[in-house]
Amino acid sequence: MADLVDRRRRFLLGAALSGVAAKAFAQGAPPVRTARAPSSQRLEPLRHVDAGVLNIAYYEAGPADGPVVIALHGFPYDIHCYADVAPQLAVQGCRVIVPYLRGFGATRFRDPAALRSGEQAAIGADVIALLDALGVKRAVFAGHNWGGRAACVAAALWPERCAGLVTVNSYLIQDLARAMVPVSPQHEVALWYEYYFQIERGRAGLAANRREIAKILWEQWSPDWDFDDATFDRSAAAHDNPDYVDVVVHSYRHRFGQAGDRTIDRSKNLAAGRREVAAIGRKNGIHGLRFLLPTTKIHLH
Repeated sequence: MADLVDRRRRFLLGAALSGVAAKAFAQGAPPVRTARAPSSQRLEPLRHVDAGVLNIAYYEAGPADGPVVIALHGFPYDIHCYADVAPQLAVQGCRVIVPYLRGFGATRFRDPAALRSGEQAAIGADVIALLDALGVKRAVFAGHNWGGRAACVAAALWPERCAGLVTVNSYLIQDLARAMVPVSPQHEVALWYEYYFQIERGRAGLAANRREIAKILWEQWSPDWDFDDATFDRSAAAHDNPDYVDVVVHSYRHRFGQAGDRTIDRSKNLAAGRREVAAIGRKNGIHGLRFLLPTTKIHLH
């Protein structure tokens, strides 16, 4: 289900990250609130690093020797989801790294012939590749939508690299075994874009109308968020990436078994991890913003 990324949830995610970062790294300082960033403010300058199959573009704030937080955006958004959150963490001494996901912004595939995969195992592996490229051993993983899924996948498959986990709308690893099981009609209708992207008409539609589709989704998912044109345009520019359409279409087709990536597929391990963490969540009554500390509770064999 789509994440609601309105102003209220941005505040909650920022507060959650501050709390989890403090617990994960044994810092006792309370969260520090900073002034809201104007829509004209950009997360710049960008840095670039070769990481796995990608050259990842990312923004970094805070001290280089501080505890690391990886903040991951979703579809159809970009790194500016963290325009307010990154300063809050940086002022508390965290090293905040906010990368563009594959297919977004200035992130590029290193091999022109590489499959433009958008499946969950691939975006999770990208998180670990980024940590390796930057020489980071452990970090707090945080995200919403695709970014939340990447964080969960990375935590499930590489728990030793995860100091803490914060995701919006609970644990987001897809249950592919149940992908074809229908949900209630009220929920089905909200997934129109997922079904649209299954056919070539949808691919052509996304290519021709990527900004219009993104704006419709922003409005549907966050009806109380009165964003201005500058805020939308700042993020929508990231969708001009030449790989955006291919990655998005592959991601949603993979969810319904219409596409795959044999080089990265870890479906069985992810299914096991999803069941285990779901059980932990039910036992502890965790809903909404999900906190898992320590994430070493997640074991895959």
